[in-house]
Amino acid sequence: MSSEVNKNQGAWEKLFNKYGILNAIEKDGFFEIKAAQINEFREARLMTKFDHRVNLPELFVKNELSILPITRGSYIISHFDAYKNFEIMNSDIVGISFPDNIESIDYRNITSEATAINAAFVSGILGDFIADSTILPAVSGRMSSESFHYNIRNIRKMTDVCVKVENSQIEIDGGYEGCECLALMEAKNSLSDDFLVRQLYYPYRLWSNKIGKPVKPIFMVYSNSIFSLYEYCFEDVMSYNSLVLVKQKNYCLESITVSLEDILGVLNRTVIVEEPKVSFPQADSFKRVINLCELLSEKEMTRDEITMEYAFDPRQSNYYTDAGRYLGLIEKRREDGQVIFSLSDEGKRLLRLSYRGRQLRLAELILCHGAFNGVLRKYLQYNRMPSKREVVCIMRESNLYDVNADSTFERRAYTVLSWVNWVLELLR
Repeated sequence: MSSEVNKNQGAWEKLFNKYGILNAIEKDGFFEIKAAQINEFREARLMTKFDHRVNLPELFVKNELSILPITRGSYIISHFDAYKNFEIMNSDIVGISFPDNIESIDYRNITSEATAINAAFVSGILGDFIADSTILPAVSGRMSSESFHYNIRNIRKMTDVCVKVENSQIEIDGGYEGCECLALMEAKNSLSDDFLVRQLYYPYRLWSNKIGKPVKPIFMVYSNSIFSLYEYCFEDVMSYNSLVLVKQKNYCLESITVSLEDILGVLNRTVIVEEPKVSFPQADSFKRVINLCELLSEKEMTRDEITMEYAFDPRQSNYYTDAGRYLGLIEKRREDGQVIFSLSDEGKRLLRLSYRGRQLRLAELILCHGAFNGVLRKYLQYNRMPSKREVVCIMRESNLYDVNADSTFERRAYTVLSWVNWVLELLR
């Protein structure tokens, strides 16, 4: 486990012991804790930022606990159902042209959430998704939640708990108002399986109390040149857990056309390379391999930083950084006792390519490895995906580095199938 995760875990263990938090939750159903109390052991800001379930300390996971802010300097801990999984994403992508008169945004090189929101607005993506061409920038930044209360599900008792909020700090990444509604945006440039509902709910409650128009909570994820937008609604304004997906669409500002001839061209010109002395990939989501490279394009990161800032646990951090190294996109070095990851020259060149060029180069980097190449060829030969047993046979013939046990071959076979499916999914 990374040292930063260990520091959080150790500090929470001390807090739980000092204040008898588990006993208090068992007795009262919840425990309120002040930032000043948390600061006794570690900075509250670092101890309470858990945007995804995987970020929660082991003590919280083991006891099915979550933490939510209730004032500017205090929090409540209980068996809250605080997170929501993203629904399976619609694979269709809508192409939209970027306006020629905008020179201050390089839409081919978006590296921040703020720039992604601005690009989505000026290109008309937001207007199309919200179905209101009159929208204009309205509210954003940090502000007070003001006062409200809500009900949230206790996952142990399957009953609702009433939570009172008094001037908690909230942050809105982008708020856009038109004739029909106010859309409140939460934007991320990292992929994850779930999100903290509070990020949408607290701003929704604030502005629902302030204006007469409908308030639309919008979650936007930008990765690999794709803008993925999710519109939600709270069916019951008083219920934190009443969030439901209204619609989901994906957009791109570049050409996304990849043909079978393109893939066959990559396959036929690719020369199989000698397997690198790096762990064979166990990273089933190739989209997240790409996304990790994007995050590293902004700055070098230690393993601890990747684990803390991304929706990874420590083991996943190892798997996905190794996957990037296997493809030659990520480099690893030791400095002052820490492991530091950065983009390789190949990775930097890759991210400068157009969407289409990037996908074909990624396909080439995958297919220059014998196991992936062989599986795709077998798929094209028989027009069906090989079975796991067939994949393992191909892997055994590919001289993989340090893969010996049958169980290891079988686990890695899932990654081979997943990455080959990613290549095939380029054929939209």
